[in-house]
Amino acid sequence: MGKYMSDVTALSSKGQIVLPKAIRDSLNINSGTKLMVFSDGENILLKPIPVPDINEFQGLMNAAAEWADQVGLSEGDIVDAIKTVRNRRNK
Repeated sequence: MGKYMSDVTALSSKGQIVLPKAIRDSLNINSGTKLMVFSDGENILLKPIPVPDINEFQGLMNAAAEWADQVGLSEGDIVDAIKTVRNRRNK
């Protein structure tokens, strides 16, 4: 677990907060970083959402394609399965 840091910030009239620079820097949070917001009714936790690694995604896609080949699924089978699931959701 990393070191604990604390600082004080304020809420703007639009509900915005500024994360102190030292905390942004320590977590490598930049402009545009998406944050998940959690609350237990008393506390607020902000958790950065990591940007997906395109290479990891490509690896998952390759593994899925290999699996589909191994079990004999065609692209048409996958399209049909997606349509079936979407139809079930719309009922």
